[in-house]
Amino acid sequence: MRIDHPLKLAFMGSPEFSLATLHVLLDAGHDVVRVYAQPPKPAGRGQHEQACPVHAAARDLGIDVRTPKSLRDAEEQAAFAALGLDAAVVVAYGLILPKPILDAPRLGCLNVHASLLPRWRGAAPIQRAIIAGDTETGVGIMKMDEGLDTGGVLAEQRTPISAHETASSLHDRLSAMGAELLRETLQKFAAGQLAPQPQAADGITYAHKLDRSESRLDFTKPAALLEREIRALNPWPGTWFEVGGERIKVAEAAVIDAVADAPGKIVDEHLTIACGAGGLRPIRLQRPGKGMMEAEAFLRGFAVPPGSVIASPKG
Repeated sequence: MRIDHPLKLAFMGSPEFSLATLHVLLDAGHDVVRVYAQPPKPAGRGQHEQACPVHAAARDLGIDVRTPKSLRDAEEQAAFAALGLDAAVVVAYGLILPKPILDAPRLGCLNVHASLLPRWRGAAPIQRAIIAGDTETGVGIMKMDEGLDTGGVLAEQRTPISAHETASSLHDRLSAMGAELLRETLQKFAAGQLAPQPQAADGITYAHKLDRSESRLDFTKPAALLEREIRALNPWPGTWFEVGGERIKVAEAAVIDAVADAPGKIVDEHLTIACGAGGLRPIRLQRPGKGMMEAEAFLRGFAVPPGSVIASPKG
């Protein structure tokens, strides 16, 4: 549905998560005069510079794109202010917005954030919510201030986290939810029908950025936690363990409660691995250079007999 009173906007975002909101703004008829995105980065085997998803989409749509490494430069801030914006919409941009940027648009800068603030402020709210075993999350629209996701909340929408939720499935759902919530919220805020509400002073948690060092499964941890890590780090950076000199990726696993053995020991012919508490039974695995496959097919081509031991990351 297109709106009667379009706003002059800048859109600031980088990954695929941001795209749904950009398209919603354009479909609604808003005037997105400039897109800001992370600079191109080396990618692939050739390490050629590659534009991030938002940069590529904006380029294809014919929207002016800027990719500064920082917004603290006075010239960059002056160029932003000169746009004469009604608002800036920020979705997983990846750069800190200094006060001159925050203050330049008439209505300020609005952020679509993938959690129920103040829980999971920071870079990886989707993954951290799954790892923590949260049963519910959501999206919020926040009027940004100078803190890290500390601004007042204009609107939020909740959604359950299922027992089989992966970061990929939750990412897609929250991306769509956030885009639609922003569509409604932006117009109400512009019309003076909404005011930012301060975040609660308690319940604050931080969703620290993901790191590849988290990929290796540590079987001294409880199996239930490892199973959540497998779902949370799917698709990136993925999870793995090493056995028989090969790095084996795990895309799905089940928790087996009735296991009490040394962590890392294979306890049965189904590749159940003893953990700090309980056992973890991989369901879908992948050898180097092979496709992802079910455990039964995997074991036909790669025997891992009971009694084998998988070393911990420190082992």
